[in-house]
Amino acid sequence: MEIYLTTSPKPEELKTISLGIQSFNEQHLAKDVVYEPDSKFAVFAKDSDGQIIGGIRANAFWNYCIIELLWLSDQARGQGVGSKLMKQAHQFAKQQGFAYVRTETVDFQAKPFYEKLGYQVYGELVDCPMGHTTYCLLKKL
Repeated sequence: MEIYLTTSPKPEELKTISLGIQSFNEQHLAKDVVYEPDSKFAVFAKDSDGQIIGGIRANAFWNYCIIELLWLSDQARGQGVGSKLMKQAHQFAKQQGFAYVRTETVDFQAKPFYEKLGYQVYGELVDCPMGHTTYCLLKKL
């Protein structure tokens, strides 16, 4: 046996892992859920000059959507841009048939923002990153 780490995995190597977990999961889930393709999407906010001032990177599968990243430039903060981006992401996820949205945020980031949008904390990772807490949040659409 050989164990190795790579920072540039080949697509076929990643596919082997995906197919392996799908094979395992089909023992526990309906086939249409096991083989459901990922739905990667993004939502952007641009200023009047066409510069990106904020955005969301997301992925969705099974019956939920994951907000992977939400970023706002300093000029966009406090202007309602984040709420508009999230509204667009929620609408898209709901149209695609997803029932939940989940995300993570660190204590110095956006926990109150997400809670204001109806997210609830379902888990905490204390001292992750060191000296901080990461909050796992979920919202039912």
